[in-house]
Amino acid sequence: MTRGQGERRREKHRRDERGNALVEFVWLGILLLVPLVWIVVSVFEVQRGAFAVSAAARAAGRAYAVSPDEETALRRARAVAQQTLDDQGSAGMRAEVTVRCSNGPGRCLEGTSVITVEVVSGVDLPAVPDLLTTEQSRFRLEASHTVPVGQYVQAGG
Repeated sequence: MTRGQGERRREKHRRDERGNALVEFVWLGILLLVPLVWIVVSVFEVQRGAFAVSAAARAAGRAYAVSPDEETALRRARAVAQQTLDDQGSAGMRAEVTVRCSNGPGRCLEGTSVITVEVVSGVDLPAVPDLLTTEQSRFRLEASHTVPVGQYVQAGG
């Protein structure tokens, strides 16, 4: 084998390796980028759900405070909370609404009462297959809002 043939083989071998670094860089970038994008999207989904639950608690408290009686107030609070979640939250969010009053049951809408409305819901993490869906793939979200009854009552006059 002459010196020229050996150099040509080495040169040919070097040419075969060209482009591998680019391919490896692209695959490594994809392997790192996909989980990062999923994490960012998941955080945004949970944040959107948290804002929706907070708004639902606030709206339910207002609806409860301006109602004529407690039965109507609870029905309105549940409907308003669900409507707020539907408007602002992720698909599939369901509101669980509980109401507590400082004066006790039956006296929630009296002038000195303070109403606390709590809304509990949750969001599913995005892009989790049904086969892998468990309790860990659902984030529980809760918010409460406290309303003095007289805050939303129109003064007589």
